[in-house]
Amino acid sequence: MSNPSKDSFIQKYALYAAWIVSVAATLGSLYFSQIKGFVPCELCWVQRIFIYPLAIILGIAAFYNDIHLKKYVLPLSLIGGSISFYHYLVQKVPGFAEVKPCVQGVPCNVQYINWFGFVTIPFLALTAFTLISIFMVLLHLKARKK
Repeated sequence: MSNPSKDSFIQKYALYAAWIVSVAATLGSLYFSQIKGFVPCELCWVQRIFIYPLAIILGIAAFYNDIHLKKYVLPLSLIGGSISFYHYLVQKVPGFAEVKPCVQGVPCNVQYINWFGFVTIPFLALTAFTLISIFMVLLHLKARKK
């Protein structure tokens, strides 16, 4: 059995950090669409399908301190992150811009924001999914020690 005092700070609070990231991503997507008026493209909607449940699942897990939820969270974060990565490539890599995954509404290569020349909304989503995945791996390592 591991000594809880020896757990790293990150491992100790990984579940709460993952939940905060998922809530921030959810609120950020709602801010961009509902307050700023940015119309989500089809890939943005798919990414939302993967991030919104994470805010609920991780919130419940944090409330019950359930660190054995990686089998539910990790697939959602990895698939959502893959879609975000693809969406980012569509926006930033000229060869991918020719692929037209969005056939109705707003084109997927539209960049509502472009902070510092590389931070777009799919990049923010990719960052959130990546952080959640990392926190889940840390929780897995913590659970294996016990």
